[in-house]
Amino acid sequence: MEKLKAFLKRKDIEISLKRYGIDALGAMAQGLFCSLLIGTIINTIGTQFQIPFLTQTVATVSGVDYTVGSLATAMSGPAMAVAIGYALHCPPLVLFSLITVGFAANALGGAGGPLAVLFIAILSSEIGKAVSKETKIDILVTPLVTIGVGIALSAWWAPALGSAAMKVGNLIMWATNLQPFLMGILVSVVVGIALTLPISSAAICAALGLTGLAGGAAVAGCCAQMVGFAVISFPENRWGGLISQGIGTSMLQMGNIIKNPRIWIAPILTSAITGPIATCVFHMEMNGTAVSSGMGTCGFVGPIGVYTGWMSDIAEGTKAAVTSSDWIGLVLICFLLPAILCPLIHLVVRKLGWVKDGDMKLD
Repeated sequence: MEKLKAFLKRKDIEISLKRYGIDALGAMAQGLFCSLLIGTIINTIGTQFQIPFLTQTVATVSGVDYTVGSLATAMSGPAMAVAIGYALHCPPLVLFSLITVGFAANALGGAGGPLAVLFIAILSSEIGKAVSKETKIDILVTPLVTIGVGIALSAWWAPALGSAAMKVGNLIMWATNLQPFLMGILVSVVVGIALTLPISSAAICAALGLTGLAGGAAVAGCCAQMVGFAVISFPENRWGGLISQGIGTSMLQMGNIIKNPRIWIAPILTSAITGPIATCVFHMEMNGTAVSSGMGTCGFVGPIGVYTGWMSDIAEGTKAAVTSSDWIGLVLICFLLPAILCPLIHLVVRKLGWVKDGDMKLD
């Protein structure tokens, strides 16, 4: 047992919730952002502003036409896997081999590909690290083992993992359509909390394929956390804090939350209010990419995702046009209501003496 522990330490293989549930999951979201999400944004910009370079075919592979944006989205599997490998400190040969592993897992996982990539890339990475530099023909052994394990697991596990992820996601979306008020609260609060915790709400939403009305509630919860924290901490963090939290991440407050969890009350209650308003009043849906559901106002990706969903619905003929009610709902849910409600709730929390000056100061 001691020899095994020493081997794992030497290989930097750390079997822990932090390494897999926080580091790897967070990195996966970055991989998604740099491929699927950016590709979607590029396609939307090209279509809306009629930019020929962004809308015309730049490559044709096996009869499939690709634009600049769709080339980026097509690489989401490899991007996720390499990002995960980077978070797990993979040596170069393992890291580069994960390109193939990510492509296979995402392709075989179908709509639930991101969840398959997460599990398979982690296992392939750790097994690849275990054999790395253990032989004199490392240049052959490490890629063969990493890719071989990844392809085998993709063929064995990816379809089942992808299907399971989609079933869970579909269940959440079905429940939200059936009970928009209660599920609006639940989804908004849970995904909003996940956004601020050192895990990835974006990766969770992507893995579950969370779109539609449930996706709209997720957007509401994330925006409530980001805009809420940015506004209520403004006296301590000023404009730098407003920008870094409002369009960056509310995760910056995690250290302060550990010191005083009560600073989290106002943003969580705000998400519990804006979630059902999004689902029941404005019927706001996220029909863009699922990863956008868990991004909130980070780079304005959440609102942009809702907008791209509108455009997709119009193109498919399921939506006639973007209405003024759509725009009002988007602005209220994503920006104005969190900026108004969160400070009001936080004022009560301060009156009760639960939060004091300096509790939300960022270093």
